[in-house]
Amino acid sequence: MSSTDALDPLLLQNQLCHSLYSATNALVRAYRPLLEPLGLTYPQYLVMLALWEADGVAIKQLVSKTRLDSGTLTPILKRLEQKALVERRKGDADERQWLMCLTSEGRALRQQAKDIPHRLWCMADMELEQARALKMAAETLYRQIREQEEQLKGV
Repeated sequence: MSSTDALDPLLLQNQLCHSLYSATNALVRAYRPLLEPLGLTYPQYLVMLALWEADGVAIKQLVSKTRLDSGTLTPILKRLEQKALVERRKGDADERQWLMCLTSEGRALRQQAKDIPHRLWCMADMELEQARALKMAAETLYRQIREQEEQLKGV
């Protein structure tokens, strides 16, 4: 690559978004064989992770926690309900609010999933500090872009 290529903002090789997109796709592909024995897709796994952290939460909270919009989250929740891993319950405090709750099968699946992060970590073959720095940089990028979006919307 020449020095002028490194400065050209319209070359694909210079696009941060392309590198992040490619890395994300590689991660999702790496998760696929790890999640297959559990019968979960990657987005379903994200929802289960959120529910294993806090069971019995409103869909709005799951949207926030998983960063999946409600249009994406709703079919995922329906599929998890069909698999008998989660169920909808009316809230005790507010019967108009529906909570997503783990079933006993959904809680039991946590034990089967416990080695997945370690197995993926082994595949990534990164130093712990590298991984932490990458996670922090990704979170900073996410937060800054979200703040800009909110400012543009006038929120």
